[in-house]
Amino acid sequence: MARPRKFDEARAVDAAMEAFWAAGYEATSTQDLCDATGLGRSSIYNTFKSKHDLFERSLARYMERRNGELAALLAGELPARQKIRALLQRVIDEECAEDADGRGCLVVNSCIEVAAHDPAVAASLERDYGVRLEALRTVIESGRRAGDLTRDRDAGTLAHLVIATIGGLRVSARAGVDRAALEAVADAALAAF
Repeated sequence: MARPRKFDEARAVDAAMEAFWAAGYEATSTQDLCDATGLGRSSIYNTFKSKHDLFERSLARYMERRNGELAALLAGELPARQKIRALLQRVIDEECAEDADGRGCLVVNSCIEVAAHDPAVAASLERDYGVRLEALRTVIESGRRAGDLTRDRDAGTLAHLVIATIGGLRVSARAGVDRAALEAVADAALAAF
């Protein structure tokens, strides 16, 4: 008879997510995951099968949380233009906060580090992109109908622009671009709307 698990699997995934987010997939060793989760190697491998499996679950948890935050912001009462600006501002505030740790975004980091050589992660990131794209496109279409946003540009293209701007803001911040420049980029992107 198998012994019951004596740990909270969700907490272990959260702790692993923090480790992968801090160091990246390749630089996070199994020992780092043991240290982060408080689990032994056998518990990690018995529960999660592999480092890769644990990474995929960690990335999925991160995407679920971030998409929940996005959905909450987009479901608010603000006009569409203000929702998009608030989203861009949230990114700038996260990246420029006094206590910002330079980790950036686990999705952006994974796109850069892992997706090109890992089809499973690339597929997961593609699905996540589609979720965000559809949520933004829906808000943009609503803003167009309400007269808050231009009707001269395709809503899907504008949704892609928001996602590209967010990624660009995050990467630029990690490269040392200051808040004023990031704010100007957000304003320039919003001018397309």
